[in-house]
Amino acid sequence: MSDYKYLQVRREGPVVIATMINPPRNLLNAAMVEELHALVDGLSADADARVLVLTGGADGIFITHYDVGELSAISDLVRSRAAPEASAETAEAPRQRELHALNRLSLKLAALPQPVIAAINGTAMGGGCELSLACDFRIMARRGVIGLPEVRVGILPGAGGTQRMTRLIGSAKALELMLLGEAVDADTAAALGLVHRAVDPDALMPEVLRMANELASRPRQAVALIKACVQQALEPRPLEERLAFESERFMELMRSEDASRLMKAYLTSERPLNEL
Repeated sequence: MSDYKYLQVRREGPVVIATMINPPRNLLNAAMVEELHALVDGLSADADARVLVLTGGADGIFITHYDVGELSAISDLVRSRAAPEASAETAEAPRQRELHALNRLSLKLAALPQPVIAAINGTAMGGGCELSLACDFRIMARRGVIGLPEVRVGILPGAGGTQRMTRLIGSAKALELMLLGEAVDADTAAALGLVHRAVDPDALMPEVLRMANELASRPRQAVALIKACVQQALEPRPLEERLAFESERFMELMRSEDASRLMKAYLTSERPLNEL
């Protein structure tokens, strides 16, 4: 693995574990986001890496939030510039703003063929919450809180939080949490569907690694294409197009060696399909 300033990366067999470290408060910042970009770019073509785990390197902290000092500097910069003048041309075809690096990272995580697990070892607010929401699985220790409190400093969750939280828990509860700037504990987050499950702190990594190794045992191509199909299900496209995408991926897997081998093995087995 490459040398990083804000990440400690290790492998446990097919599982890559990236620990995010920025003491004392474990803030997310632009440099850490760029290191995460580099890590994800390297993993996308790594056939030996089957699962990525993201966790925090501070006791009881996943990521406190994005560095507000950086955000304040951006605010000063944009306030110093004149607002773009409206015109008939821009009204008809507004320029699409370039996505923030954290938003682009979130899209990369979604497109990554490997499943991504957020091992939320404690507090995950603001950008830390948004990063976890971009992961495929979220397992949270029973300490700390998770939420999107950006309204308390006059901004909104700008790296996908408004979209992903709403998709996960519905607009009513998402509005309540974001407009009030409230954070919830792990058990409440699990009950809402914001995280997959809450566990005791000492059980977090054993549970994460159990899931990671189970995922790693599944056929790599099937895992990647199921993930791609689920991402398609979230796209605002006609159902017929999404079904066609699914059908194409299905036939792609039907041609795979794994499918041929595993289906033949099942036909000679007395075990039920869900126990293979």
